[in-house]
Amino acid sequence: MPGGRSVYIAGAGIAGLTLSLALAKFGARVAILERQKTVQEIGAGLQISPNARRVLNRLGLDKAISAVSFEPEGIDVYGFRAARPMVTMELGEAARSRYGAQYAVMHRADLADVLHKATRRFANIDIAFETLSFEVETQARGVIVAHAQAGAEPRQGRAFAFVGADGINSMTRTVLLGGSTPEWTGRLAWRVLLEMSELKGLLNLNRTSVLLGPNFHAVCYPLPHRNKVNVVVFAKDRPETERVAPALPGGALDDERIAAIVTAGAGRWGYWPVGSVHTDHWHKGPIGLLGDAAHAMMPFQAQGAAMAIEDAAILAPLLMTEPSAEIAFERYEGLRRYRVDQVANLSAANGRAFHMRFPASLARDAVIRMQGPRGHFRRLDWLYGYDPAPEAEIGAPTRTN
Repeated sequence: MPGGRSVYIAGAGIAGLTLSLALAKFGARVAILERQKTVQEIGAGLQISPNARRVLNRLGLDKAISAVSFEPEGIDVYGFRAARPMVTMELGEAARSRYGAQYAVMHRADLADVLHKATRRFANIDIAFETLSFEVETQARGVIVAHAQAGAEPRQGRAFAFVGADGINSMTRTVLLGGSTPEWTGRLAWRVLLEMSELKGLLNLNRTSVLLGPNFHAVCYPLPHRNKVNVVVFAKDRPETERVAPALPGGALDDERIAAIVTAGAGRWGYWPVGSVHTDHWHKGPIGLLGDAAHAMMPFQAQGAAMAIEDAAILAPLLMTEPSAEIAFERYEGLRRYRVDQVANLSAANGRAFHMRFPASLARDAVIRMQGPRGHFRRLDWLYGYDPAPEAEIGAPTRTN
């Protein structure tokens, strides 16, 4: 890539697209290598908490995200077989006032689309779709990247750095850096998108709902932009291709609300194995990792995408200001690893608490009730109140066609 400082990114998912925008605002030239034909995100629902929304707003995406997302007024937490919530944890305006940014839910594909459209406004971002393969050679002052696209001649370019934002199964981590493969957590996430009418009267569709049970839990939240409700049920199990519905522990369907949700999704449930990534090194020389490629975590605090977005806000200015990519990656890892580990530990602890059996669940439920509608703010101020980076001030060329 000709011009000033340039960066290659593997992966045009939420992590890679966010990093490309953050870099482009500093004037970097960015090339994204994406194996798919278009930008696409696996999964359905996505929760964007204030720590991540703050970054996206600074990238100029507030209005675009607001148009395709929803701010739930709270989170209803149900105990097993409970007729009504134990507590409604406030969000909505209470979150805006406390953190200066929104807590919203949306479809993953809608966020990917917002990010992709934003990249098209920058002349200094190029996405090479249908990338069949790539090779990265480390040089004294950066990298040489060779890549092949379907139906095109092989291309080669020199860059300051190469960033693997290529997800939990990252080739950058496992091949270029010789890192670990994902770890299977023993849990499956069953998901379905239901029509809002299918859950009317069953849940408050102005809120997120969390339904706790022995060895499983469910999370439901509305996506009014699509007239859908995102539903995900987490349970311990092994992947079996012949399964067509969540494999819930015995007695789970005695909870009438859970039974109604499982029935509503009949024939439409899909699942994915929940994995995690623990790797000793996020970088080597001018090659580094971002998001799930570096630290995929259990989803029980809904922070996987948020951590990737924070990563991008921290890494982009370092890649533009440090004298070498290696130093930039070293500083980035030093700034990020402890926080990411904190969030991963919290997510794992939530998973254990959500799935408690009787009588331990009695103590858990008592604590939830005692904390009240705003106790989660006090508990999570360190997470939601985090400001990962100041707003970029350096402009960049814009696309004219």
